[in-house]
Amino acid sequence: MKLMSPFDFLAPALEAGQIMVESQMVIGMRLAGMAGLWPMAKSETDRMLAEKLSAGMDSAHAALRSGMEGGNISEMAMAAMQPVRAKTRANAKRLQRKVTGG
Repeated sequence: MKLMSPFDFLAPALEAGQIMVESQMVIGMRLAGMAGLWPMAKSETDRMLAEKLSAGMDSAHAALRSGMEGGNISEMAMAAMQPVRAKTRANAKRLQRKVTGG
């Protein structure tokens, strides 16, 4: 078993930071859309709830798989964050296109 160093947690910390930034962007854009500052699909509210459930299940599954394959805690954290990061990244890009019209 490899001894962990503080640098092993650098990548998961950066990934978590990206998730936090993108999540705040998505929350802000969705709230502004719900307030009527720009057109937003009625299905956006349902979508945001459904995404959380699927991303949570995918995250738990990825972390479990990584652990069962012998991954260390850093690798398990990265595996768990990948499905969440994919959703936050996709939502931020999609909502930005709606806001900017691009």
